[in-house]
Amino acid sequence: MNTNDFDRIATAINYLKENFKQQPTLEAVAGQVSLSPFHFQKMFSDWAGVSPKKFLQYLSIEHAKGMLKEKQATLFDTAIETGLSGTSRLHDLFISIEGMTPGEFKNGGEMLKINYSFSETVFGNIIIASTGKGICYLAFYENKNEAFEKLRKNFPNAKYEQLSDIYQAKALSFFSKNWDDAAAIKLHLKGTPFQLKVWEALLKIPMGRLATYSSIAKTVGTERASRAVGSAVGDNPVAFLIPCHRVIRSTGEFGNYHWGPARKSAMIGWEACGA
Repeated sequence: MNTNDFDRIATAINYLKENFKQQPTLEAVAGQVSLSPFHFQKMFSDWAGVSPKKFLQYLSIEHAKGMLKEKQATLFDTAIETGLSGTSRLHDLFISIEGMTPGEFKNGGEMLKINYSFSETVFGNIIIASTGKGICYLAFYENKNEAFEKLRKNFPNAKYEQLSDIYQAKALSFFSKNWDDAAAIKLHLKGTPFQLKVWEALLKIPMGRLATYSSIAKTVGTERASRAVGSAVGDNPVAFLIPCHRVIRSTGEFGNYHWGPARKSAMIGWEACGA
């Protein structure tokens, strides 16, 4: 990208930040930088790693989250203040980006019912949890009580029941190298827009293959943000299914892993043999 292109993208980003409450159209933003909507869409997506529409959604939802949490605004007031036509559009925005309704976000998961269970896998004991939308948590553990408390900190106001369900059964099948129906596994995640982008990039790493932190940073459109990518990788709430174990250092070293470097090495070798 040349300097002129960079200046245009910077101008577009500033325009979106200043005017997101008006929910400007693609044509309106493209007009600010004297480009056709088609060329602007391509240029912006290449540079930012997301489309102008998705970037606008990220700006909108961060503002909405602040309204709901910090100001305790109503859903209607939040929608209007964010530039949305009503609560239905606010609902769609939260489901699309956060994987939960605005009410669930505001109440810290108070309206969520979470099933959880404990299982043994080839890599050790796990706690796995799911909502009515999909898997929301999976972690290796040494102590059951501590494992449950860590889960509860993620959704402090949810209602919990120790119960296995179909989402958990499909996820657990992956530990038996049953990878035929990966698309059937549903995830219900909460995170920042940047974290969600990184986790989405991890899901695209093929089984038996590895990626570096720098390559993930490039994939999400932040080539110089390897450290931030590393932090997002470490915050992955769903072990193994979101394959943060497939990310290594540029030197070829496996590096650290939230659930232990030995477990990471075992996962990489296990997948390489079955890929």
